[in-house]
Amino acid sequence: MRSISTLLLTGSLALTGCSTLHMSAYSLDKDPLEPINRKVYAFNDSVDRAAIKPAAQVYAKVVPTRIKTMVNNFFDNIDDVNVTANDLLQAKFNQAANDGGRVLFNTTFGIFGLFEITNRLEKHNEDFGQTLGYWGVNSGCYLVLPFWGPSSLRDGVGLYADSKIGVISNTPDVPVRNSAWAFSAFNTRVNLLDQEKVMDEATIDRYSFMRDAYLMHRQNLVYDGNPPRQKYDDED
Repeated sequence: MRSISTLLLTGSLALTGCSTLHMSAYSLDKDPLEPINRKVYAFNDSVDRAAIKPAAQVYAKVVPTRIKTMVNNFFDNIDDVNVTANDLLQAKFNQAANDGGRVLFNTTFGIFGLFEITNRLEKHNEDFGQTLGYWGVNSGCYLVLPFWGPSSLRDGVGLYADSKIGVISNTPDVPVRNSAWAFSAFNTRVNLLDQEKVMDEATIDRYSFMRDAYLMHRQNLVYDGNPPRQKYDDED
């Protein structure tokens, strides 16, 4: 579980101004639904500002750091189940052994993931949208999903597929399942508070910045940090 309304800014603030300008031009072809996307973004942003963000700020302020760490560990452990499955789908068998080991040891010795005892094992970021990209499926047009936030046609399909194999989705007790979904999304929002402060100071058009950051971030993830270099018309 990784996304809600203001999502996936990790790493985007390190981009240079030149790269951002290039990405904005590139994004014009990737965002044919911009008028609709902007309306959905405005809806998400209004809900976030009215209810979710204030609650997240209170939670971040009053909940002890140790408890917040345990909550993060718990949801990270659940996420590692999906990560391991997508490792296998991408034929990354060594990485799957790493991530599967994280799940095994954190679930057992870490008491259902509340304590991370696998600090020496790297945590990876894989999902079915990345799996589709790994096997050559284009991202398709950019989408802003209600309540969820930035996505794309490919990542929307990936999101649905991940939900079918996820631990939370397969929890039989409906109230428990819905509560877990809601709190996982809320926990993600809490973790984005500090990143959002930097974004507010760095941008004028939040929509464009978030779109460009999302598309570039996802491209980077699909290629494991080494995407092919984009050729631009203004380059020699």
